[in-house]
Amino acid sequence: MPRRTLILVSLLLAAFVINLDTTMVNVALPALERQLGATTTQLQWVVDAYNLVFAALLLSAGNLSDRLGRKRLLVAGLVVFGAASIAGSFATATGELIAARAVMGLGAALTFPSTLSLLTGTFTERRERARAIGLWGATAGAAIALGPIVGGWLLDQFSWSSIFVAMGPVAFAGAVLAMVIVPGARGDAAGRLDTGGLVLSAGAIGVLVFTIIEAPAYGWGAARSIGGFAAAAVLLVLFVLRESRSTSPMIDVRIFRNRRFSAASGAVTVAFFTLFGFIFLITQYFQFLRGYSPLSTGVHLLPVATAVAAGSVAGTQAAVRIGTKAVVAGGLLLIAAFYFWAAATTSTTLSYGVISVQMVVYGLGLGFTSAPATESIMGAIAARTAGVGSAVNDTTRLIGGTLGVAVIGSVYASLYQHRIGSLRSLSVPGGLVQASQQSLGAGLSVARHLTSGGHAALGQAVNVTTTNAFLHGMQVGCLVAAGVALAGGIAAAALLPARPAASASSDASVAAASAAPAPAGASGTRAPADASVASALADDSAAPAPADASVASAPAESARAKLVSAKPAPAEPAPIRSGQ
Repeated sequence: MPRRTLILVSLLLAAFVINLDTTMVNVALPALERQLGATTTQLQWVVDAYNLVFAALLLSAGNLSDRLGRKRLLVAGLVVFGAASIAGSFATATGELIAARAVMGLGAALTFPSTLSLLTGTFTERRERARAIGLWGATAGAAIALGPIVGGWLLDQFSWSSIFVAMGPVAFAGAVLAMVIVPGARGDAAGRLDTGGLVLSAGAIGVLVFTIIEAPAYGWGAARSIGGFAAAAVLLVLFVLRESRSTSPMIDVRIFRNRRFSAASGAVTVAFFTLFGFIFLITQYFQFLRGYSPLSTGVHLLPVATAVAAGSVAGTQAAVRIGTKAVVAGGLLLIAAFYFWAAATTSTTLSYGVISVQMVVYGLGLGFTSAPATESIMGAIAARTAGVGSAVNDTTRLIGGTLGVAVIGSVYASLYQHRIGSLRSLSVPGGLVQASQQSLGAGLSVARHLTSGGHAALGQAVNVTTTNAFLHGMQVGCLVAAGVALAGGIAAAALLPARPAASASSDASVAAASAAPAPAGASGTRAPADASVASALADDSAAPAPADASVASAPAESARAKLVSAKPAPAEPAPIRSGQ
């Protein structure tokens, strides 16, 4: 097998194991509730501790990979991730498992920026780079289905700890394969380590993600939430000011003036907003209203997983031929069409054949959006800072997904709880009404309790009310996601350039920047960064390339698709988290 193919397989394996994590862990939540006695809050933090640390440290890890070596951080991240996963399997208390999950988030943050930066450093010509990024994006689609399938099978055969034991050897295998196959690589980032930038970026993103996670519980307009968003904004402004004045910044913030970078990042954010919202809603629908087990849910999600994989590969190739603008905007419009269609047709009796077609439409839209947008981001960033550029891409995915679950979850929950309140008029005891308002699973449990207790008519009424309340919340949630996707599609069509600059100047500028001597200490100049950014900014004004041109982009390296950090609803009436 050619060496470059082995490198690709190694990097895809590393991306896949991280993508697989969240879907598998969510399957285990009901078992954790039963066997460890976990409370609602503790179950939420089993998932959120991982997401919070992962998101907060991505930019810092990406910058360190540029300076210390991408292969080195990739291997270290996989080892940390695998070791923490195995350690979590020995937890005898929920607090121990939450701590292990936080360390797994650290391992994921060290791993992901290097997967795509090494990938794009290996495949530097645009067509082959687009193909490789398409395959990298396809690993996320595979994780959507395989997480519940593998996790469900393990839970059928063993205990909850098998979920965590299983991920350890896979991570270690990825680390060994990377050590043997993947070449060492680092950027040309020079000068002193930007410690202040690392701290400010971690603080800003950490506070933002934490606030988004907690806002649905405390209220979006609560003083706690407003204070959190304000603190994140202040830290972000301080970060931008510092990076603008630093002689060796962790990221040159002027790159955001390049619309191939910033508009594509916005498209990725919107795509993952809709993805995590989709997972949040569809898993509850399948498991509670259709009665599918976690294993069966994974099987029934195969159409969307297959479509995401196919769309990622085809979308990146189409972007090279017809332009990124048309493919990304078209993908977001497909996502909007899916959500409008789902809102109009969702019911408990809808044929799975129709649902599968709807999921194919959604999967193709996601694939056409996320992978080509990622290729655009990586084509805009200089090769020497590909690690931090990749981390920016990963961070937009996590923030978009977290916001998607929080917003769509909040819309759904408020409408669901309001409809459930009507049970009081049916003489349902207040305590049972409050229990039903906690989640769809809890409402259906109340209905079964009433029926088994000899109150069949009242149980049936609670069942119907609960089901209709969920469907109403789901339909409105779909409309919200459709509106966001539609707005994103319009914005992409208006702002995202169709093609990178069709000139060799970009490569020349990057080469010159990479070859420039390192600045001495704090007195180093920013000329290399200026040159590469000036070249990147030329993308917005350069004439488009011919449709069949094969543009040799700067050897960029970059980001991962954290796909199913999505938080699917548990298979039993375990608590459902609105803020991933």
